[in-house]
Amino acid sequence: MRRAIILQHLDREGPGFIADLCQQRGLGVNTVRLDRGASVPAALEIGDVLVVMGGSMGVADIADARYPFLAREVELLRRVLAKKQPVLGVCLGAQLLAHAAGSRVYPNQRPDALGVLRPWREVGFGEVTLLGSDHEPSLVGLPERVPVLHWHGDTFDLPVGSVRLAQNDVCANQAFRIGRHAFGLQFHVETDAALVRAWAEEDSDFVRSALGPNGPSSIVAMCEKAVREMRGAGERLIGNILDEMLALAD
Repeated sequence: MRRAIILQHLDREGPGFIADLCQQRGLGVNTVRLDRGASVPAALEIGDVLVVMGGSMGVADIADARYPFLAREVELLRRVLAKKQPVLGVCLGAQLLAHAAGSRVYPNQRPDALGVLRPWREVGFGEVTLLGSDHEPSLVGLPERVPVLHWHGDTFDLPVGSVRLAQNDVCANQAFRIGRHAFGLQFHVETDAALVRAWAEEDSDFVRSALGPNGPSSIVAMCEKAVREMRGAGERLIGNILDEMLALAD
């Protein structure tokens, strides 16, 4: 049976409906809990799909003894890319994918009122603009602007030879593909309201650093409505990506 191998880094950052969409496509779902000591697979079997989820750690933490799995994930991603096997990276997963493909990952920045570049954490519900929905199979059936959830402080340069699929004014590289087999999404669409509430509560310091003292409560207050609004487009986007990767793997 073909499988979706899902690498999870934190209890609160599970695959959400990505797992459901994989099962609907006949994939067995194997969630690898790296945060609980599970080992990073050495390689993918033929026909498998790799999904790398988000987390509070980053590429800058690869040498950190607290996260021994990060370096092994990068090794796996490099092997997967070399073999052109299917892989989807979400948030941290997209950053690791970009790093494995040879790109720089670094803190996102914006100029302040004086034009000085300052770190800029993009947190909360917002939108991205999709690029190429008239010809990109992964964007078929989607409007030009879609609602998403942002939760990151880092960004990345596009890997050489990749195609940008989404952007916004805060972060230019919101989504990309490498060939037809590797996709990275800097944003989240897979979450439900319960997950978002957990993020706002458990990651409250990060939220306050981006949105101020009332940031966590404001996200919690809007999460039910916002998650409903992003669900349809989110499922279509992830479904399109899975269908494109699986067609390539046939």
